[in-house]
Amino acid sequence: MARPTGNLKIPPVSPTLSTFLGANNASRSDAVKQIWSYIKTHNLQNPNDKREIFCDEELKVLFGGKEKAGFLEIGKLLAQHFVKTN
Repeated sequence: MARPTGNLKIPPVSPTLSTFLGANNASRSDAVKQIWSYIKTHNLQNPNDKREIFCDEELKVLFGGKEKAGFLEIGKLLAQHFVKTN
C-alpha cells in the first residue's frame, strides 16, 4: 500500500498543535477540520464576514498571536506546526 502524501500525510506536529489536537501526529486536513470545528463550536466567525475568524486565546497561541485570521490563512499559519519529515 502506498504511503499517504500531501495533506493526507501524518507527520509529527509541534507541542503547541499537539496540545490543541490531543495528538502527537496529525494530517493537515485533520488539523484544519478540528480547528474549524473549534471555531464553529466557540462561535469565532465574524457574523458580518464568515471568512474572518476572531482568535481567542487558544487560537492566538496557534496563529502566532494574531487577533484575526482569514480562513484562507489557516493553512499558512499552521505550516509552522508541522515537523518536516522525509
